[in-house]
Amino acid sequence: MPRIIETRRLTPVTKLFRIDAPLIASSAQPGQFVMLRVREGGERIPITIADFDRATGTLTIVVQEVGATTKRVCALEAGDDILDVAGPLGSPIEIPPGGHVCGVGGGFGSAALLCLMHQLTGRGDRTTAILGARTKDLVILADELRGVCTNVEVCTDDGSAGFKGFVTQRLAQLIDGDGPGRPDHVVAIGPMAMMRAVAETTRGPQIRTLVSMDPLMVDGTGMCGGCRVTVGGKAQFACVEGPCFDAHQVDFDVAMRRNKAYVREEKMALDRLTCMEARESR
Repeated sequence: MPRIIETRRLTPVTKLFRIDAPLIASSAQPGQFVMLRVREGGERIPITIADFDRATGTLTIVVQEVGATTKRVCALEAGDDILDVAGPLGSPIEIPPGGHVCGVGGGFGSAALLCLMHQLTGRGDRTTAILGARTKDLVILADELRGVCTNVEVCTDDGSAGFKGFVTQRLAQLIDGDGPGRPDHVVAIGPMAMMRAVAETTRGPQIRTLVSMDPLMVDGTGMCGGCRVTVGGKAQFACVEGPCFDAHQVDFDVAMRRNKAYVREEKMALDRLTCMEARESR
């Protein structure tokens, strides 16, 4: 069982974990993910790889508490073991070298830009990260990304840090030539609505854009078919053919409907966990 080496609270509901996972770290690539399970009989959840270190054999992931399983994960601390961490899974992000790449991160999705921007900057690309959050206290890993990017732009809805407005508004300004200038490629990782908005922002200017899809998954290896996304009118499995797809070919209407299929069951699971914790604390 992989052991947690370090944890760090990034926001009240977002937590970073550095895990001892040498086999995964040895072959991980930006854009890939792991499947994680914290208890026998529990569900497996996909978590995008935020960073990896082949020399130390460590893997970094960032988890946001949105349901019962992610709440259980975020209750773990350094020294604890995670029952299962399988990976790396999915296909790595492939971007032609030599251009200006803009990574757009919404909320905890910003974490997934870390190893990608590191790799692209290291090979000589010009890189910009646009990080979005409702307020400055919810912006994550900005300092770490400044260390691996040519330029970092912070956007907050309330204007408490950086640009006041949405990431798409700042992206549109870059496309028009402001600041670091028009990107040749865009990668968006975060909430579905944000990725959809990024896709629409880049569609007109015809800028190649990738989005990291996070549909419901069961096994992460292509066997269950639960992670279907419609791309270019055809069904594809995010766990093996993704998770990154051409943003202008993704049917976001279908993807957003599928992601809401088990909202009732997810709420029931979280309510049961909350009640159980309340009883145990008495």
